[in-house]
Amino acid sequence: MPSDRIIYIIFFLALGLTALLVLYPAYYALELSFQHRESLISEPEWVWFQNYARVLAMPDFWAALGRGVIFAGLTILLQIVLGIGFALLLAREFPGMPVIRGIAVLPYLLPTVVVALTFRWMLDGSVGIFSKAAQLLGYDYLPWGDDPYMAMITVILISVWIWTPFVTLTCLAGLQSIPEDIYEAARIDGAGPWQRFWHITLPQLRSVLLVVLLLRAIWMFNKFDIVWLMTRGGPQQATEQLPIFSYRQAFEMYDVGAGAAVSAISFVILSVLILIYFRLFPLDRKD
Repeated sequence: MPSDRIIYIIFFLALGLTALLVLYPAYYALELSFQHRESLISEPEWVWFQNYARVLAMPDFWAALGRGVIFAGLTILLQIVLGIGFALLLAREFPGMPVIRGIAVLPYLLPTVVVALTFRWMLDGSVGIFSKAAQLLGYDYLPWGDDPYMAMITVILISVWIWTPFVTLTCLAGLQSIPEDIYEAARIDGAGPWQRFWHITLPQLRSVLLVVLLLRAIWMFNKFDIVWLMTRGGPQQATEQLPIFSYRQAFEMYDVGAGAAVSAISFVILSVLILIYFRLFPLDRKD
Protein backbone atom coordinates (compact mmCIF):
# COMPACT_ATOMS: atom_id res chain seq x y z
CA MET A 1 0.00 0.00 0.00
CA PRO A 2 1.33 3.47 -0.87
CA SER A 3 0.21 4.86 2.46
CA ASP A 4 2.18 2.17 4.31
CA ARG A 5 5.29 3.08 2.33
CA ILE A 6 4.87 6.73 3.27
CA ILE A 7 4.61 5.78 6.93
CA TYR A 8 7.77 3.69 6.75
CA ILE A 9 9.62 6.43 4.87
CA ILE A 10 8.66 9.03 7.48
CA PHE A 11 9.60 6.64 10.30
CA PHE A 12 13.07 5.90 8.94
CA LEU A 13 13.66 9.55 8.09
CA ALA A 14 12.78 10.47 11.67
CA LEU A 15 15.00 7.67 12.97
CA GLY A 16 17.90 8.82 10.81
CA LEU A 17 17.43 12.43 11.88
CA THR A 18 17.38 11.38 15.53
CA ALA A 19 20.56 9.37 15.08
CA LEU A 20 22.24 12.31 13.36
CA LEU A 21 21.19 15.03 15.81
CA VAL A 22 21.03 13.11 19.10
CA LEU A 23 22.74 9.73 19.09
CA TYR A 24 25.92 10.69 17.23
CA PRO A 25 26.61 13.82 19.34
CA ALA A 26 26.00 11.74 22.48
CA TYR A 27 28.43 9.08 21.25
CA TYR A 28 31.00 11.74 20.30
CA ALA A 29 30.72 13.38 23.73
CA LEU A 30 31.21 9.99 25.40
CA GLU A 31 34.27 9.37 23.23
CA LEU A 32 35.69 12.77 24.20
CA SER A 33 35.30 11.93 27.88
CA PHE A 34 37.92 9.17 27.48
CA GLN A 35 40.42 11.47 25.80
CA HIS A 36 42.74 14.28 26.82
CA ARG A 37 42.23 17.16 24.40
CA GLU A 38 42.88 20.87 24.72
CA SER A 39 40.37 21.65 21.97
CA LEU A 40 38.04 19.88 19.59
CA ILE A 41 40.65 20.07 16.82
CA SER A 42 43.69 19.00 18.85
CA GLU A 43 45.23 15.54 18.60
CA PRO A 44 43.42 13.18 21.01
CA GLU A 45 45.25 11.22 23.68
CA TRP A 46 43.30 8.30 25.09
CA VAL A 47 43.34 8.40 28.89
CA TRP A 48 40.23 6.30 29.46
CA PHE A 49 38.83 6.79 32.98
CA GLN A 50 41.41 9.32 34.16
CA ASN A 51 39.11 12.24 33.28
CA TYR A 52 36.34 10.76 35.41
CA ALA A 53 38.72 10.21 38.34
CA ARG A 54 39.99 13.80 38.11
CA VAL A 55 36.50 15.27 37.88
CA LEU A 56 35.16 13.24 40.80
CA ALA A 57 38.14 14.38 42.90
CA MET A 58 37.38 18.06 42.26
CA PRO A 59 35.60 19.85 45.14
CA ASP A 60 34.15 22.28 42.59
CA PHE A 61 32.35 19.39 40.88
CA TRP A 62 30.54 18.37 44.06
CA ALA A 63 29.78 22.00 44.90
CA ALA A 64 28.28 22.51 41.43
CA LEU A 65 26.26 19.30 41.82
CA GLY A 66 24.89 20.52 45.16
CA ARG A 67 23.97 23.90 43.72
CA GLY A 68 22.26 22.18 40.80
CA VAL A 69 20.16 20.05 43.16
CA ILE A 70 19.17 23.15 45.17
CA PHE A 71 18.35 25.12 42.02
CA ALA A 72 16.33 22.31 40.44
CA GLY A 73 14.53 21.39 43.66
CA LEU A 74 13.40 24.92 44.53
CA THR A 75 12.40 25.86 40.99
CA ILE A 76 10.43 22.64 40.51
CA LEU A 77 8.65 23.04 43.85
CA LEU A 78 7.65 26.64 43.11
CA GLN A 79 6.64 25.86 39.53
CA ILE A 80 4.35 23.02 40.56
CA VAL A 81 2.75 24.88 43.48
CA LEU A 82 2.20 28.06 41.46
CA GLY A 83 1.25 26.12 38.32
CA ILE A 84 -1.51 24.22 40.11
CA GLY A 85 -2.76 27.43 41.72
CA PHE A 86 -2.87 29.35 38.45
CA ALA A 87 -4.50 26.39 36.68
CA LEU A 88 -7.27 26.31 39.30
CA LEU A 89 -7.87 30.02 38.77
CA LEU A 90 -7.82 29.80 34.97
CA ALA A 91 -10.17 26.79 34.99
CA ARG A 92 -12.99 29.06 36.19
CA GLU A 93 -15.31 30.90 33.84
CA PHE A 94 -14.93 34.67 34.02
CA PRO A 95 -15.06 37.65 31.63
CA GLY A 96 -11.95 37.96 29.48
CA MET A 97 -10.84 34.40 30.21
CA PRO A 98 -9.24 33.77 26.77
CA VAL A 99 -7.19 36.97 27.06
CA ILE A 100 -6.03 36.17 30.59
CA ARG A 101 -5.06 32.65 29.54
CA GLY A 102 -3.04 34.06 26.64
CA ILE A 103 -1.23 36.48 28.94
CA ALA A 104 -0.55 33.68 31.43
CA VAL A 105 1.47 31.67 28.88
CA LEU A 106 3.38 34.68 27.53
CA PRO A 107 6.56 34.17 29.62
CA TYR A 108 6.94 30.63 28.26
CA LEU A 109 6.79 31.94 24.67
CA LEU A 110 9.51 34.56 25.07
CA PRO A 111 13.08 33.71 24.00
CA THR A 112 15.31 33.07 26.99
CA VAL A 113 17.90 35.61 25.86
CA VAL A 114 15.21 38.32 25.71
CA VAL A 115 14.04 37.47 29.22
CA ALA A 116 17.58 37.41 30.60
CA LEU A 117 18.60 40.73 29.05
CA THR A 118 15.34 42.38 30.14
CA PHE A 119 15.74 41.25 33.73
CA ARG A 120 19.41 42.29 33.74
CA TRP A 121 18.32 45.77 32.71
CA MET A 122 15.50 45.85 35.27
CA LEU A 123 17.92 44.74 38.01
CA ASP A 124 20.67 47.15 37.00
CA GLY A 125 22.06 48.93 40.05
CA SER A 126 21.96 52.35 38.40
CA VAL A 127 18.94 52.54 36.12
CA GLY A 128 17.00 49.34 36.82
CA ILE A 129 13.34 49.65 37.78
CA PHE A 130 13.78 47.30 40.75
CA SER A 131 16.72 49.36 42.01
CA LYS A 132 14.70 52.56 41.71
CA ALA A 133 11.82 50.96 43.60
CA ALA A 134 14.25 49.79 46.30
CA GLN A 135 15.59 53.34 46.62
CA LEU A 136 12.07 54.63 47.16
CA LEU A 137 11.75 52.14 50.02
CA GLY A 138 14.98 53.37 51.58
CA TYR A 139 17.46 50.83 50.21
CA ASP A 140 20.53 52.20 48.45
CA TYR A 141 21.45 49.22 46.31
CA LEU A 142 20.17 45.78 45.35
CA PRO A 143 23.18 43.42 45.40
CA TRP A 144 21.51 40.75 43.26
CA GLY A 145 24.60 40.29 41.12
CA ASP A 146 27.22 40.64 43.87
CA ASP A 147 25.74 38.70 46.77
CA PRO A 148 25.89 34.90 46.28
CA TYR A 149 22.56 34.22 47.98
CA MET A 150 20.77 37.04 46.17
CA ALA A 151 22.14 35.86 42.85
CA MET A 152 20.85 32.32 43.37
CA ILE A 153 17.45 33.54 44.57
CA THR A 154 17.19 35.87 41.58
CA VAL A 155 17.99 33.14 39.07
CA ILE A 156 15.51 30.79 40.76
CA LEU A 157 12.69 33.36 40.71
CA ILE A 158 13.32 34.29 37.06
CA SER A 159 13.36 30.60 36.10
CA VAL A 160 10.07 30.10 37.93
CA TRP A 161 8.59 33.09 36.09
CA ILE A 162 9.60 31.67 32.72
CA TRP A 163 8.57 28.03 33.09
CA THR A 164 5.59 28.08 35.44
CA PRO A 165 3.23 28.62 32.45
CA PHE A 166 4.21 25.18 31.15
CA VAL A 167 3.04 23.59 34.39
CA THR A 168 -0.07 25.79 34.37
CA LEU A 169 -1.07 24.74 30.85
CA THR A 170 -0.47 21.06 31.57
CA CYS A 171 -2.46 21.13 34.82
CA LEU A 172 -5.22 23.17 33.18
CA ALA A 173 -5.61 20.50 30.51
CA GLY A 174 -5.76 17.87 33.25
CA LEU A 175 -8.39 19.83 35.20
CA GLN A 176 -10.62 20.13 32.16
CA SER A 177 -10.62 16.34 31.78
CA ILE A 178 -12.05 15.78 35.30
CA PRO A 179 -15.81 15.07 35.15
CA GLU A 180 -17.86 17.73 36.90
CA ASP A 181 -20.16 15.00 38.25
CA ILE A 182 -17.45 13.97 40.72
CA TYR A 183 -17.32 17.45 42.22
CA GLU A 184 -21.11 17.70 42.31
CA ALA A 185 -21.37 14.41 44.18
CA ALA A 186 -18.73 15.60 46.65
CA ARG A 187 -20.63 18.85 47.26
CA ILE A 188 -23.81 16.90 47.94
CA ASP A 189 -21.89 14.78 50.47
CA GLY A 190 -20.77 17.96 52.22
CA ALA A 191 -17.14 18.11 51.05
CA GLY A 192 -15.60 21.58 51.27
CA PRO A 193 -13.22 23.22 48.77
CA TRP A 194 -10.09 21.89 50.47
CA GLN A 195 -11.50 18.36 50.73
CA ARG A 196 -12.49 18.42 47.06
CA PHE A 197 -9.03 19.62 46.10
CA TRP A 198 -7.21 17.06 48.25
CA HIS A 199 -9.38 14.02 47.55
CA ILE A 200 -10.51 14.69 43.98
CA THR A 201 -8.35 17.22 42.14
CA LEU A 202 -4.91 16.01 43.20
CA PRO A 203 -5.63 12.28 42.66
CA GLN A 204 -7.14 13.05 39.25
CA LEU A 205 -4.05 15.11 38.34
CA ARG A 206 -1.64 12.46 39.58
CA SER A 207 -0.51 11.21 36.14
CA VAL A 208 -0.18 14.75 34.82
CA LEU A 209 1.86 15.89 37.82
CA LEU A 210 4.15 12.86 37.63
CA VAL A 211 4.98 13.63 34.00
CA VAL A 212 5.43 17.33 34.76
CA LEU A 213 7.70 16.56 37.71
CA LEU A 214 9.85 14.26 35.60
CA LEU A 215 10.18 16.69 32.69
CA ARG A 216 10.86 19.70 34.88
CA ALA A 217 13.49 17.77 36.86
CA ILE A 218 15.34 16.83 33.67
CA TRP A 219 15.17 20.32 32.20
CA MET A 220 16.01 22.28 35.34
CA PHE A 221 18.91 20.02 36.33
CA ASN A 222 20.42 20.63 32.88
CA LYS A 223 19.57 24.32 32.72
CA PHE A 224 22.38 26.38 31.23
CA ASP A 225 21.05 29.30 29.22
CA ILE A 226 19.23 31.45 31.79
CA VAL A 227 21.92 30.97 34.45
CA TRP A 228 24.77 31.73 32.05
CA LEU A 229 23.04 34.78 30.59
CA MET A 230 22.15 36.18 34.02
CA THR A 231 25.25 35.47 36.13
CA ARG A 232 27.73 33.34 34.13
CA GLY A 233 27.86 31.12 37.20
CA GLY A 234 28.89 33.91 39.56
CA PRO A 235 29.36 35.64 41.81
CA GLN A 236 32.05 33.51 43.44
CA GLN A 237 30.66 30.47 41.59
CA ALA A 238 27.45 30.83 43.63
CA THR A 239 25.21 29.89 40.67
CA GLU A 240 27.63 27.57 38.88
CA GLN A 241 25.96 24.23 38.25
CA LEU A 242 27.11 21.14 36.37
CA PRO A 243 26.29 22.42 32.84
CA ILE A 244 28.27 25.62 33.46
CA PHE A 245 31.04 23.69 35.22
CA SER A 246 31.26 21.40 32.19
CA TYR A 247 31.40 24.40 29.84
CA ARG A 248 34.16 26.06 31.86
CA GLN A 249 36.26 22.91 31.92
CA ALA A 250 35.96 22.43 28.17
CA PHE A 251 36.18 25.97 26.80
CA GLU A 252 37.80 28.09 29.51
CA MET A 253 40.18 25.59 31.12
CA TYR A 254 40.89 23.96 27.71
CA ASP A 255 40.19 20.50 29.07
CA VAL A 256 37.59 19.10 26.68
CA GLY A 257 37.87 15.60 28.11
CA ALA A 258 37.02 16.75 31.63
CA GLY A 259 34.09 18.81 30.35
CA ALA A 260 32.75 15.80 28.45
CA ALA A 261 33.26 13.61 31.54
CA VAL A 262 31.15 16.03 33.61
CA SER A 263 28.38 15.79 31.00
CA ALA A 264 28.56 12.00 31.01
CA ILE A 265 28.38 11.89 34.81
CA SER A 266 25.36 14.20 34.71
CA PHE A 267 23.69 11.84 32.26
CA VAL A 268 24.36 8.85 34.52
CA ILE A 269 23.00 10.70 37.56
CA LEU A 270 19.81 11.65 35.73
CA SER A 271 19.38 8.13 34.33
CA VAL A 272 19.66 6.56 37.78
CA LEU A 273 17.24 9.10 39.27
CA ILE A 274 14.75 8.48 36.45
CA LEU A 275 14.90 4.71 37.00
CA ILE A 276 14.32 5.20 40.74
CA TYR A 277 11.52 7.63 39.96
CA PHE A 278 9.67 5.14 37.78
CA ARG A 279 10.12 2.45 40.40
CA LEU A 280 8.59 4.69 43.06
CA PHE A 281 5.92 6.34 40.89
CA PRO A 282 4.79 4.11 38.02
CA LEU A 283 2.66 6.24 35.68
CA ASP A 284 0.19 3.44 34.97
CA ARG A 285 -0.63 2.74 38.62
CA LYS A 286 -4.33 2.68 39.43
CA ASP A 287 -5.30 4.24 42.72
